[in-house]
Amino acid sequence: MKHSSHTPFAIEARGLVKVFGDNRAVDGVDLHVPTGSIYGVLGPNGAGKTTTINMLATLLRPDSGTATIFGHDIQEEPQIVRQLIGVTGQYASVDENLSATENLIIFGRLLGLGRAEARQKAVDLLEEFGLSDAAKRPIAKYSGGMRRRLDLAVSLIAQPPLIFLDEPTTGLDPRTRTQMWATIRRLVASGSTILLTTQYLDEADQLADRIAVIDHGHVVAEGTPDELKASVGVAALNITLDHEKDITQAKAVIEAVLHTTVQSPAPRTLTAPMAKPDGVTDVLIELRKAHIGLDEISVQKPTLDEVFLALTGTPVKEGEQS
Repeated sequence: MKHSSHTPFAIEARGLVKVFGDNRAVDGVDLHVPTGSIYGVLGPNGAGKTTTINMLATLLRPDSGTATIFGHDIQEEPQIVRQLIGVTGQYASVDENLSATENLIIFGRLLGLGRAEARQKAVDLLEEFGLSDAAKRPIAKYSGGMRRRLDLAVSLIAQPPLIFLDEPTTGLDPRTRTQMWATIRRLVASGSTILLTTQYLDEADQLADRIAVIDHGHVVAEGTPDELKASVGVAALNITLDHEKDITQAKAVIEAVLHTTVQSPAPRTLTAPMAKPDGVTDVLIELRKAHIGLDEISVQKPTLDEVFLALTGTPVKEGEQS
């Protein structure tokens, strides 16, 4: 089934709420996910990310609020919604006693593929995820990383128009993680929309077109990676001089050019906030005119780690381990 081409949004959610006893796991989440994009959802463990996905995927019924997938209501048209989505959680429901090939063929057949098509799809996916050598091995003998790759392969058999990837690279080695990023980009280039939850901030920074930060069941910020970084501060100019004797003069030059306060956190080192990185050129010209030699210069933008800490009050590493 093809999705409607009349809506610019793959997902529109308004005021989603889910309560478990005294815990409001999701407390009024709004999301607008553009069709054909990678949309990241960040947040510490327990923030409500997975519960939100489970509601959007019709696996949990919201206590209040509404949501549509390509214009189809998740509560009024759940069967249509399920034909438009694919979900990868922490583990897929595979038969541990069967091989990877056998599992993928079964899933392919259940999704309506012919026998030959299902077998070819299994071969292609195992090759893409580096599992061809273990294709005939029972899943029970797979390592954790191999199992994670198979879970991802299962979710991509039908390549639905909307794919939920819930922390898809957890447990993967750096090489396989990079391969997974390439696969995600390929899926979007071929027409899919991806909603990606992750606690790896570099992953969100590399992949996501837009990001929502969820904490305590709320969306506390939303925007492009650059917009979120800009929300917590400006770039910083860092300069290391050749000679410490030039520190006072260099400081005066930089302050005159950038109209800001310059700090000296270490010998020969100066740092200054900078609203526009193109001011670097003016600084370099004036320092050269003053015959001040430079050993090193860099411009550092705020990171998503700083965004995460500013918005949730939780360092990312603590969030990952909580």
